[in-house]
Amino acid sequence: MEYRRLGASGLHVPALSFGAGTFGGRGPLFGAWGDADARTARRLVDICLEAGVTMFDTADVYSDGASEEVLGAAVRGRRDAVLLSTKASLPTGDGPNDAGSSRSRLIRAVESALRRLDTDYIDLFQLHAFDAGTPIEEVLDALHDLVRAGKVRYLGVSNFAGWQLMKSLALADQHHHPRYVAHQVYYSLVGRDYEWELMPLGRDQGVGALVWSPLGWGRLTGRVRRGQPLPEQSRLHTTADFGPPVDDELLHAVVNVLDEVAAETGRAVPQIALNWLLTRPTVASVIIGARDERQLRQNLGAVGWRLTDEQVARLDKAGERTAPYPHFAYQRQEGFARLSPVMPGSPRSGD
Repeated sequence: MEYRRLGASGLHVPALSFGAGTFGGRGPLFGAWGDADARTARRLVDICLEAGVTMFDTADVYSDGASEEVLGAAVRGRRDAVLLSTKASLPTGDGPNDAGSSRSRLIRAVESALRRLDTDYIDLFQLHAFDAGTPIEEVLDALHDLVRAGKVRYLGVSNFAGWQLMKSLALADQHHHPRYVAHQVYYSLVGRDYEWELMPLGRDQGVGALVWSPLGWGRLTGRVRRGQPLPEQSRLHTTADFGPPVDDELLHAVVNVLDEVAAETGRAVPQIALNWLLTRPTVASVIIGARDERQLRQNLGAVGWRLTDEQVARLDKAGERTAPYPHFAYQRQEGFARLSPVMPGSPRSGD
């Protein structure tokens, strides 16, 4: 397993991490993802650790906290061998303080996560969304106190807009608070909005990307085909409306090239899609999930080898879309690379 520095921090994380969204199985969304109990989860964690996957990501909203509980049970007795990452800020109840990133909510969320995970500290704590109703200074003060108390070691965010992340980083610097070193983002061959603003920001400011839904919300498994109905076992039957939309023509164009590269390399389609992400600038770790051992072992096969530059270029072109304003005006102009830290289709980089 390759290990990469997480943003500008001193923490090294595996190129592949495991997402525990399949643990617990409560509710319509997460129940469709998977329902691994502690015994099944422990076996999946065993396989991950054997492969060098040491970081496990969850959130308080995953199965109403059951994901954290199951993950905590699965890593019991080997806490020092793993990195635990969790998130809070999304609604967990109907009360006025059951959502957002207020001081009250964050302290309560961390205390609850520590209890469910059965641990004394969280390696990486992330805000699951931006809270426009709470002053950023209040958020940063609370996070600073949690770090100083030893309950949280590193900080990150998820699903922030560029201005939200940049303003937070600037205020953290101004008040000498810990900076966010990770941004958990949606990114895949069929979802490349991350490249237009957040990727250059991450490279400039030392914020590493943790990629969620790297297979385009389950569309890049190799089982979704033009002119064919969704496989009966596909989770897209029940979860498609919860995730980012994907244009069908874009999807099929990408799948065609994935098929070509899979035939050339002898690798499975999802392995190609995951490996492509590992060539992208700022990507620190790609979060994979699995319902069972077979699916996990296949996803783990995405590392230990490299696509050729020509194969990367073909995949880049297949998933390319015109950037929105104000990005498109400069996308193909000569010399733009000197104005931006990184461009879509730039040479591979792990930083």
